[in-house]
Amino acid sequence: MTNPLLQVSALPHFDLIKTEHVVPAIDQILQDNRNKIELLTQLKDVSWETLARPMEELDNRLNNAWSAVSHLNAVANDDALREAYNNGLAKITAYSTEVGQNKALCDAYKVLADSHEFSELDQQSKKAIENILKSFHLSGVDLDDAKKLRFTEISKRLSELTSNFSENVLDATQGWYKQVLNEDELSGLPETALEGAKQAAAQRELEGFVITLDFPSYFPLMTYCDNRALRREVYEAFLTRASDQGPNAGKWDNGPLIKEIMALRYEQARILGFNNYAERSLAKKMASSTDEVLGFLNELADKTKPFAENEFKELKAFARASDHNDELQSWDIGYFGEKLRQHRYAISQEELRPYFPANHVIKGMFDCVHRLFNIDIELSTEPSVWNSDVTFYNIKRNGQHIASFYLDLYARSNKRGGAWMADCRVRHRDANNELVNPVAFLTCNFTPPVGDKPALLTHDEVTTLFHEFGHGLHHMLTQMDVCEVSGINGVAWDAVELPSQFLENWCWQPEALQLISSHYEMGEPLPEDMLNKMLAAKNFQAGIQMTRQLEFSIFDFRFHKEYSDSNPVDVLQILQDVRDKVAVIKPPEFTRFPHAFSHIFAGGYAAGYYSYKWAEVLAADAFSKFEEQGVFDKATGEAFLHAVLEQGGSREPMELFVEFRGREPSVEPLLRHSGIMSESN
Repeated sequence: MTNPLLQVSALPHFDLIKTEHVVPAIDQILQDNRNKIELLTQLKDVSWETLARPMEELDNRLNNAWSAVSHLNAVANDDALREAYNNGLAKITAYSTEVGQNKALCDAYKVLADSHEFSELDQQSKKAIENILKSFHLSGVDLDDAKKLRFTEISKRLSELTSNFSENVLDATQGWYKQVLNEDELSGLPETALEGAKQAAAQRELEGFVITLDFPSYFPLMTYCDNRALRREVYEAFLTRASDQGPNAGKWDNGPLIKEIMALRYEQARILGFNNYAERSLAKKMASSTDEVLGFLNELADKTKPFAENEFKELKAFARASDHNDELQSWDIGYFGEKLRQHRYAISQEELRPYFPANHVIKGMFDCVHRLFNIDIELSTEPSVWNSDVTFYNIKRNGQHIASFYLDLYARSNKRGGAWMADCRVRHRDANNELVNPVAFLTCNFTPPVGDKPALLTHDEVTTLFHEFGHGLHHMLTQMDVCEVSGINGVAWDAVELPSQFLENWCWQPEALQLISSHYEMGEPLPEDMLNKMLAAKNFQAGIQMTRQLEFSIFDFRFHKEYSDSNPVDVLQILQDVRDKVAVIKPPEFTRFPHAFSHIFAGGYAAGYYSYKWAEVLAADAFSKFEEQGVFDKATGEAFLHAVLEQGGSREPMELFVEFRGREPSVEPLLRHSGIMSESN
């Protein structure tokens, strides 16, 4: 049988892909690529058409196969697929390092960069070559043989460690649950959460209710459940996942992995001539220095912490007034926070949920982006999918098909938690100069439909959906046709969150809420009184939330900046030091937050978690132009489309931002939107 991962196709054949296809496909593609690269390094006449385009085709063929495998490993994980994925990952890592250190190939690109042809290339092609040459340097092409060998060994080991870290988090999350037989123990829990807990029990063939560590189960329990002892038990299980503490202490412990990951990252950074891994991380980012990043974060913390301290003081006073005489603990924060929100604004996420049935939210979101960017989105049932919950859509502009995406909304077993966008196909021109349209994977973990009810989203989940769709639009609306700078490719990591955080703003606009809200039984949009309450509550505890994100960002950046072989900083010690300076809520000693911090230990955010706040400044300032011109102003939407979404990584992000906004970004719109700075400030 033909291996579906080796077929050239517009979309993956998810109905045909089997675990046994993975390793043979990767072996075949890597061998074919090595043979072709050997020929390319012997070229006498180097040009874009003879070197850059063939290399792009090799990279694209590998990406097309691996994107499907990597995605399946995240959304339909099992032991056999995990083994095949890790096998393939090790081989791809070795191949990528080998290509990055291929001096003959690097020299060929240098010849192209120094040629007369280079000056005649368009902007995206020039930027692609500049990026590729920088990647060669960061892959160790300039190193001597001994250092190249060590660099390769480190890359391979880091690939194994980060994959194992992610697997441990998944296993630890799935490896704990709590059966509750008496519904009274769950008093306060909303009906949707109770129904979900009952469904989780039925799936395990158990009586009563089951609480899990999946977010749609964990979050409502911590927010609404009156049973303080149960809240503490679930909190401890969640905050000790994959660690040496808690109910599964040591079973999937990521502690040793963190130590080895940090040691190897530091060593690899030093081999490349950087003082620490934070400097290495900034080599492809907007921020120019480690001092600039920490200065930015500390300035935000200084402005935010007084607000957060006041909010926490109010919360403690409210808890005391509610006859809570014990000291407020971490497992009480969400619970009393929600009580205070309801007391102050008479609104809760659960009251909003009936107005946000998933299908209507999706339709309304599509309507919003149609008004902003003049695109039409249509459901298609033709492509094969990996689960019956998954839907597929085509994007058209002026009747022409320009992109597609898969949408996988709901939490389920063997699916990685969180929400993300990943590329399935990258927009480019193939070897025949035919345009290949981009395709995206959009993945969330919302509460699935229960019984006859449709899936009902909280407003927080609506915001998450818009966030991921913003990433998707960045990938899919690009007009670049060189892979290296197409969509999110080549975009500085600390600017890549700009479109996602930018799109979140429409979740709070009355004009947009008329489109995305509709009561699942009565069909009416969110009533004005509820809208006003929701808007009034928008910045509730915004200071606490911002200090929490700043805590994560500063911890991540300082850990990677201060770690060295002579100063192997302890992960918990530096986290505590950051908390002493930034946090207003101090969790108990048993918590092991870093052990499940997949963003920095298993994702692409190492010494880069600050990117969320950095890009949030850009996003708030970009949106402020819509506040001035109108949230559905077509000219402003078109300007953002052309300046930011279409140009991908073809130009520096600051250039693109200035093209759209007319000036460099200001932090003031973010502080104003967060309620930390008023108009009068």
